[in-house]
Amino acid sequence: MTDIVAEETPLVFTSQAAAKVADLISEEGNDDLMLRVYIQGGGCSGFQYGFTFAENVDDGDTEIVTDGVKLLVDPMSLQYLMGAEIDYTEGLQGAQFVIRNPNASTTCGCGSSFGV
Repeated sequence: MTDIVAEETPLVFTSQAAAKVADLISEEGNDDLMLRVYIQGGGCSGFQYGFTFAENVDDGDTEIVTDGVKLLVDPMSLQYLMGAEIDYTEGLQGAQFVIRNPNASTTCGCGSSFGV
């Protein structure tokens, strides 16, 4: 496990995203939950983002803590997420987690898939 401090963070997990994750964890009633973000093949642009809750830190995971909420990223996914920002927005198009990824050369309209 790699613990990351703010100055070395390979990606940004915003306070807005952390607050929403904290709300979701509270709804689940399990304070041991952490948010895992991952990349998998598929989607209309080649890769797609995924989110899930995890109770355990896996070997090699990078752990980013914002406002006491833990975000986990596996080593393979981290290489595609370096420099990215994970945020949560609420607007006219609804509420959603948003990943702003400088590594993505193409993205699709849904915002959940990308190409490199």
